[in-house]
Amino acid sequence: MSPTHTELDVDATGAHTIGRWLADRAARTPDATAIDYLGVTASYTELDRRSRDLAAALLRSGYRAGDRVATVTGNSPDHVVAFFACAHAGLALVPMSWRSSPRELEQLLTTAQPSLVLYEDEYSALAHDAVRRLGTSVPTAMLGPTGVETDVPTPAGAATTPGTRPPSDTDPLLVIFTSGSTGSAKGVVLSHEACFWNNLALGQAVELTSSDVVLVTLPQFHVAAWNIQPLLAWRAGARVVLERSFQPGRVLRLIAERRVTMLMGVPTQYRMLADDPAFATTDLSGLRVAMVGGSPMPTDLWQRWADRGVAITQGYGLTEAGPNVLVLHPGDAPAHPGAVGRPYPYVEVALRDPATGAHLSGAATGELCVRGPSTFTEYLHAPAPTAAAFDAGWLRTGDLAERDADGFYRIVDRLKDVYISGGENIAPAEIEQAIVEHPLVAEVAVVGVPDDVWGEVGAAFVVPRSGAALSPDEIRTYLRGALAAFKIPKYVHVHDALPRTALGKVVRPRLRDLAHGSAADARPADPRAEDDADERS
Repeated sequence: MSPTHTELDVDATGAHTIGRWLADRAARTPDATAIDYLGVTASYTELDRRSRDLAAALLRSGYRAGDRVATVTGNSPDHVVAFFACAHAGLALVPMSWRSSPRELEQLLTTAQPSLVLYEDEYSALAHDAVRRLGTSVPTAMLGPTGVETDVPTPAGAATTPGTRPPSDTDPLLVIFTSGSTGSAKGVVLSHEACFWNNLALGQAVELTSSDVVLVTLPQFHVAAWNIQPLLAWRAGARVVLERSFQPGRVLRLIAERRVTMLMGVPTQYRMLADDPAFATTDLSGLRVAMVGGSPMPTDLWQRWADRGVAITQGYGLTEAGPNVLVLHPGDAPAHPGAVGRPYPYVEVALRDPATGAHLSGAATGELCVRGPSTFTEYLHAPAPTAAAFDAGWLRTGDLAERDADGFYRIVDRLKDVYISGGENIAPAEIEQAIVEHPLVAEVAVVGVPDDVWGEVGAAFVVPRSGAALSPDEIRTYLRGALAAFKIPKYVHVHDALPRTALGKVVRPRLRDLAHGSAADARPADPRAEDDADERS
């Protein structure tokens, strides 16, 4: 069938729907470059035409507002077309990790229950294997002009009359699966209006214009690859340099050659860029906004970028919040070391006493809670976890945070990661911060593990800097005087690398498994480090 959008009105969208962003921008700057992908460019007119044509074809074929379209693909313009087609048609895009095994992908598809699965040729075997495992009939098609944009498969149980209801503000737009690093992955449902307000807040905190060049390397199965810079860039008419993967040397070349002005990454990526031999000589003068999230930015790393004239904008967020919650502008960083900022516009935050549930005022420490129009609607098909995530309308983040007298927040640790040793609450982040200050330490992660005497004790996993030799005893000696004795990890493991998710977050359950399996191989702490048990009582 010919994919023309003239038969169906896919432009009659609600006030806060995202499809209209692309249509409005194409009308204003039709010939401007929307995407630069491996040197091949696509204009706003082309991107808008392809997405609206695909939206119309999907509706004509029987897909309905609220249906979900799962994708298995790397970053690509075809994927962006699919996203905006879903936005126009009122469908929800469910980008899935291409790093998943067929069994893992099957589990995600079982939860998502998509009406259509789109895949990139590179991942066709993975997608088809996972769909076969489902045991149910789900239409599949390849992304792109020679795939679904030419021939849309008919959905199972398709109605005979095409659906013409335009998307509404509350329709799901994105379903992003959490990493599952702390349990079963859950599908976070973000509506059009949640994405609208999230990007509006970002735009007021960090100015982005049509003159900007935005480099995107984060995988598009993560919320940051849409809601931290890219969607706002397409709304503003900026150029998005889209990369399939993160390669430090290539990223540095692109920053210089494309005159990149905006970048988003996680600390691991900024560390890899700073460690690249080309970092010292790369022209970074065009880079005016470099944002970091996912985990705290080490002070030494922030300073390395500052020494090259790039002041990093730090922040804090979570998928369930859209993700933007807190932002720390470069000018505030020196006076508030370790902070991740103050709330974005339109975002309310509070600290909840973990013991009583009461909200705390002034300078305090408690569970960080979030409220505002950018928070998620629900966990897909999971009413009990959805209910548990909220407390009187406030989203409970599960993060322990500290607020200072100026209203700046610092993340202390995940509540579930805090362990209790001899009755004393111990935050792994505090120990990690002490260890990473060792000049030969590149990375570190600390977890609590069971102990017959103390209930739980610390196990540290340390990655040395390149070429450095470290021993467990050296780490413990270094910590004496820096930490109370009972906080010094009982076990220290020296590893070449830490297990991480696609976004660079440490997979702590894996570390706990490693700690259980190799405790005998890690030299336990000197007994003298546990002498002052009175500190625990």
